[in-house]
Amino acid sequence: MKKNRLLALALAGALTMGLLAGCGGGGGGGQTGGSGTPGGGDKSNSGGQPSASVELNVVTSYGGDDGNRKQYEAAVASYEAATGNKIMDASATSNEEWKAKVLTDFQTGTEPDVLFFFTNADAEPFVSAGKVVDIATIRASYPDYADNMRDSMLAVAQDGKNYAVPSSGFWENMFVNTKVLADCGVAVPGPDYTWDQFLADCETIKAKGYAPIACSLFEVPHYWFEFCVMNNGTLEGQLDIPASADDAVGQKWAAGLNDIKDLYEKGYFPVNTLTATDAETVDLFAVGEAAFLIDGSWKVNYFVDNFGDQLSDYAISYVPAKGQRKASEAIGGISMGYFITKKAWDDPAKQKAAVEFVQHMTSDDVMSTFVTTEVTALKNGASPSGLNPLQQAAADANANITGVIGAVQDTITGEAKADLFANVQNVVTGKMSAEDAVASAIALN
Repeated sequence: MKKNRLLALALAGALTMGLLAGCGGGGGGGQTGGSGTPGGGDKSNSGGQPSASVELNVVTSYGGDDGNRKQYEAAVASYEAATGNKIMDASATSNEEWKAKVLTDFQTGTEPDVLFFFTNADAEPFVSAGKVVDIATIRASYPDYADNMRDSMLAVAQDGKNYAVPSSGFWENMFVNTKVLADCGVAVPGPDYTWDQFLADCETIKAKGYAPIACSLFEVPHYWFEFCVMNNGTLEGQLDIPASADDAVGQKWAAGLNDIKDLYEKGYFPVNTLTATDAETVDLFAVGEAAFLIDGSWKVNYFVDNFGDQLSDYAISYVPAKGQRKASEAIGGISMGYFITKKAWDDPAKQKAAVEFVQHMTSDDVMSTFVTTEVTALKNGASPSGLNPLQQAAADANANITGVIGAVQDTITGEAKADLFANVQNVVTGKMSAEDAVASAIALN
């Protein structure tokens, strides 16, 4: 765990520099192998030519409600047109149910040929089972594979190897409905926003008849958990895992849960936060019935696609801070990437097609259609163009970010995570103490 934490901290430092340098990176100069047409100019004939038309089974998190679904569909279509191959897409929404299904498919031998999935502890079950192929092995036959990526930013599995080619990264921060804030006479928070200011603003917003915080504690309590934990510790210690509920880290986690409970008891969440879906509470924010929403960079395109005529009503701000944390410190990283399964690698008809598909999806050109404000591992950086008002607001907020760190939830087992977040409801309603919730989760880690 210590090794993983050090690697995560090193990555966080690199990502911080990327955020502070802006979104465009090196911007679109000459492209290295793997960033042009499918195959990226692969100089090797290893693996043999695939048949005239190959069907690849692909699973990603770009489900119908994902903000990048259109970009994904366009990239798949261009790959199919260039190669004559066919992508059998089984993408769905990224949630715990989807993660569980992916893992079950590997256990039952029904895994896809290419998988876009989390590169953290969630991937360890199929990595340790030898069900995916490491990048070094692929490069032995296809030397140009992923050579447009910074190797230092490739996720490292527990065995020390790299398996996934990273896509665009992510940030998590606070969206604000500027129209709601204006009606309440509340200023858009800046990078020095404090917890006490936030509580005062929530009280004002609540008095005006709005829900201060759009959040489903039923489905997505993890955003608030991450920042509340950091508010009771430091950015540098964010990835520490408690050995018990009684140690310093366990007490920090319990304090974070109690901060969420305090917000709940003050009535700052929607009245149906314990039963509403994430989609329902996001809609409350979107239509101007809630003021604040902690979410990720992926949500920007969701608002663009679904509320494009009111983007000026939204902005990206900063999660309120207390203690040693600064509001300009955020959660961020590159947590997902493309895996090639051993099933596809060992299939002479599919091997090269799978390699070319991943190279195409992670090329400079295709990645630039996904990236607006996100971090990337591209050596040349991405080249987004024509930012809309919400994207520009995100870019402006990122310019003031002074530090990023990965999400601690991504370093614990799926069982521990599911238990912890299921018990958030019990904590906020007083059915369980925060300390007991931490102890219950850690027992499963």
